[in-house]
Amino acid sequence: MLGAILGDQQGKPIMPPTILHVFLPRADYTIVDDSWDVVGLRGTGSKDVIVDGAFIPDYRTLDSADVMDGSAPRNAGRTESTYLMPFSCMFPLGITSAVIGIAEGALACHIAAQKDRVAITGQKIKEDPYVLYAIGESAAEIAASRAALLETVDRFYDKTEAGKEISFDERAIGRRTQTAAAWRAVRAVDEIFARSGGGALHRKFPMQRFFRDAHAGLAHAIHVPGSIFHASALTQLGGEPEGMMRSMI
Repeated sequence: MLGAILGDQQGKPIMPPTILHVFLPRADYTIVDDSWDVVGLRGTGSKDVIVDGAFIPDYRTLDSADVMDGSAPRNAGRTESTYLMPFSCMFPLGITSAVIGIAEGALACHIAAQKDRVAITGQKIKEDPYVLYAIGESAAEIAASRAALLETVDRFYDKTEAGKEISFDERAIGRRTQTAAAWRAVRAVDEIFARSGGGALHRKFPMQRFFRDAHAGLAHAIHVPGSIFHASALTQLGGEPEGMMRSMI
């Protein structure tokens, strides 16, 4: 399953772009084996693929606009609440929840390492009030990120289950909450990583991997806050976001 932009007869993207979800059999694409050499999230194996000259019939395409506005599942006769949930709420879950999970892993790793750690001054880390404060604050921020993400999903699901539509305003605010949750969790990771000592830099110690993976997760387009924060604020002020400000909402 790939994303594709509809092109003209010369292969140039038609503007404004029409984005499709397309399905291809394994014989129609080539995986570029050495194309995922990255600093974080190395384990996802998100390699490039090459599609050259493949024919994709209409029945193996899906207009992303129909997915985003909810008409695709309805046209397919799906009535279950999971299918009718806003795609802009469902899709980020697979990414933001992973980032928050990474942050939770970083926190657990940090706490385990600090229990018996002694600073170069001879002071036990568990007796350092500044480190204790950082741990407490980071733990609260990561927990808040998880709670905020789940609250939005639960509320949207309950409303969908009741047969009600989720408005654009609500979706925009939901995306704002989801995006902010990821950034809040990663900022918390930064706070504890900075207090993990030089040992956290060693490749054999998993703290550095949590740090790299968390920041790599923020690089996904679903976590770019600019247009999302703009659109959500504008709707609350009675404005009407247009163009790219409605993207991924």
